[in-house]
Amino acid sequence: MNEGITIQNLHVSYSGKEVLKNVSFSFKTGNLIGILGPNGAGKSTLMKAILGLIPHDRGSVSIGDRPLKEMRKQIAYVPQRSNIDWDFPIIVKDTVLLGTYPKLGLFHRPKKSDKDWAITCLEKVGMEEFANSQIGELSGGQQQRVFLARALAQNADYFFLDEPFVGIDAGSEEVIINMLRDLQQQGKTIFVVHHDLSKVKEYFDELILINKELYGAGPVQTVFQAKNMEKAYGMPFTMAGSMGGGM
Repeated sequence: MNEGITIQNLHVSYSGKEVLKNVSFSFKTGNLIGILGPNGAGKSTLMKAILGLIPHDRGSVSIGDRPLKEMRKQIAYVPQRSNIDWDFPIIVKDTVLLGTYPKLGLFHRPKKSDKDWAITCLEKVGMEEFANSQIGELSGGQQQRVFLARALAQNADYFFLDEPFVGIDAGSEEVIINMLRDLQQQGKTIFVVHHDLSKVKEYFDELILINKELYGAGPVQTVFQAKNMEKAYGMPFTMAGSMGGGM
């Protein structure tokens, strides 16, 4: 696909309180885009509003010249681990197989080819040996890799990941970022809600910087500047300070 994603004048409120104000940006396809901002800035809210998971007061989301609702089958979403019921009784390979369902259509059961594809996706994230394990028995990093495999199984063009690197081991983080880079090389577009400022330049080529409103959207070298970070985070900031964790 060669269609960009455009957000125009997005406003979101909860219980009458505005939490995102007049957010607009546009990105071409084939980018790995980080969404940055302090705690409570509205990063996850922005992602959910883009995906239509929560309502917005006004504004629009489009991919190319098509509204989001026409593109849902081309979009994969990995929520925060804290929002997932890990006690649900399902094994790993069936979790990944769920990724094939959006394109199967109503009343169609997965075929052998779909099941084989699910195993292939597990292999891509190094989790095939856990195919028959209960999802709740895995470590945090292993769970996150399984949910990335489920996203891969969708054969999507757009990937949205909400804090995928929180609470996981270094090995899993490396597997995930390498997989995201591979997807980018394939022309996929990836949005990642992120908090570790020390990895920003290493991981992303484009950034969205928000704190209820937009403080920057574009190339990392343009957005990830002390003056922009100070405005968004509301505190003095030096680029040396970015070597710490999330602020």
